Amino acid sequence: MNMVKFFQYLRTETFRRNLIGALIGLTVLFLIIVFGLRQYTRHSESVPVPELKGLLIEEALKKLEALGFEYDLDSIYQVDAKPGLVIEQDPDPNTKVKKNRTLYLTIITRTAPEVAFPELLEKTFVEARAILNSYGLKLGDTTYIPDIARDVVLDVKFGGERLNAGRPIPKGSTVDLVLGNGKGASEVQVPDLIGLTLEQARFALQGNSLTLGTVNYMGLIADSLSATVISQTPTPEDPAVSIGTPINIALANQ
Repeated sequence: MNMVKFFQYLRTETFRRNLIGALIGLTVLFLIIVFGLRQYTRHSESVPVPELKGLLIEEALKKLEALGFEYDLDSIYQVDAKPGLVIEQDPDPNTKVKKNRTLYLTIITRTAPEVAFPELLEKTFVEARAILNSYGLKLGDTTYIPDIARDVVLDVKFGGERLNAGRPIPKGSTVDLVLGNGKGASEVQVPDLIGLTLEQARFALQGNSLTLGTVNYMGLIADSLSATVISQTPTPEDPAVSIGTPINIALANQ
């Protein structure tokens, strides 16, 4: 019986008026919530994020301040990168965000951090070059000296001074390597004999494990003891020679 009355009530004008009033009330409430949220979140004040990557930090900050953005900076070091350059930003360019939003920038630091120099002695040239690269260091000049181990690091120089493992140096620094030429002590560099007397030249050659070759006197020799070397073969500019190689000289009175 109650169900019959309920369905009869649904057909009445009173029910229809109440239903329409409720729908209107819900609609108004919904619109109030939507527009209230939009006003609260300042949806209409969203602005696109500018492109900052590739700019120097001073220029990037001017743009952010002009648009009303806050910012937070982080820095990293990169070899050969221009200090103060913006390399990353969050949010990405053209992203629409509210004013006063904090943007996060990563820039290249102006001061190189220090690294403990790695151990390179007795490493091969290929190994040493790879280690230097992994530490963010640059390879400078390579010098070869007599040693049986070819292309093996015998010494390391930094600023003209010996560099020991563990010493802190700025990342990005250039170091020079001294390598073995693989010829060991079987070859020596020819000394400069010009201006020496015969006995002085003989002594210098003995000290370098070389022998005296032919001796020629040029012009009129008034005093053979005071005659000095005016030319030699091989010369100091020639490549290293084997131990015991004879060096030919010419002498004359000056």
